[in-house]
Amino acid sequence: MVEQIVEVNGGSLCVERFGDRADPPVLLVMGAGASMLYWDAEFCRRLADAGRFVLRYDHRDTGRSRSSATGAPDYALRDLVADAGGILDAFGLASAHVVGMSMGAAIGQLLALEHPQRVRSLALLCSTPGGPGHDAPDLPPMSDALAAVFSGEQAEPDWSDRDAVIGYHVAGERAYTGALPFDEARWRELAARSFDRTCDSAACFSNHFLVDPGPPWRHRLGDIRVPTLVLHGTADPFLPFGHGIALAAEISGARLVELEGAGHEPPPRSLWNVVVPALVELTAGAAPRR
Repeated sequence: MVEQIVEVNGGSLCVERFGDRADPPVLLVMGAGASMLYWDAEFCRRLADAGRFVLRYDHRDTGRSRSSATGAPDYALRDLVADAGGILDAFGLASAHVVGMSMGAAIGQLLALEHPQRVRSLALLCSTPGGPGHDAPDLPPMSDALAAVFSGEQAEPDWSDRDAVIGYHVAGERAYTGALPFDEARWRELAARSFDRTCDSAACFSNHFLVDPGPPWRHRLGDIRVPTLVLHGTADPFLPFGHGIALAAEISGARLVELEGAGHEPPPRSLWNVVVPALVELTAGAAPRR
């Protein structure tokens, strides 16, 4: 694995690659406020060992990628879509298999709709039809427990205090857990590494939730023509399982994979034996698009 800074879409983004460039490329796109570290390095290596060239990257305002002022992101969701395409350009890739989680899945949907030639196949984790900031009254709301967390008064930490930020980070991730045990040691280690390599923790925890999502696109999902896999936790408290069912139904030919007990979280290690083979199968047959 090799980490580097690349110039993309008018800014600098940090990218890490795994595997052989001659293998089919897989672009991993994480969710809001989350750096590339949320894609576990061992998870990436397993995909690479299966014959995939894997790219993970820090979004703007996360990790070592460029930051804008806290509370004032100078970009919209479509800019993050352009960033994903720019990563492919930086590596000389005309297209890739795109795997997105949560906000990253919204980016994947838009990339497949607006730049279909860039997407060989699409895997959508912890996602919903359309994207953030758009009303969907027909879909189940977040759990009462998570809604209570959001409505409570959670004081922000001193962003310069490493221990305080780590604690804040871990508490936030705990709220998104499903029915599987919460691995506090793993999340605490990830939170510590995130703090140590993040340019601006305050911007990381706020700016993605303020970006303009642009016009809704749920009504266009039927236009997606690439092989699509929807992976969704059965105990997701933020986007309950009904969101995954609806998303798979609205994309022609999409296959739904239930992640038993998973919440709104990167693929838990206990489910890698489900997720990794499903991704390897998805990315095996789709040829580059012209």
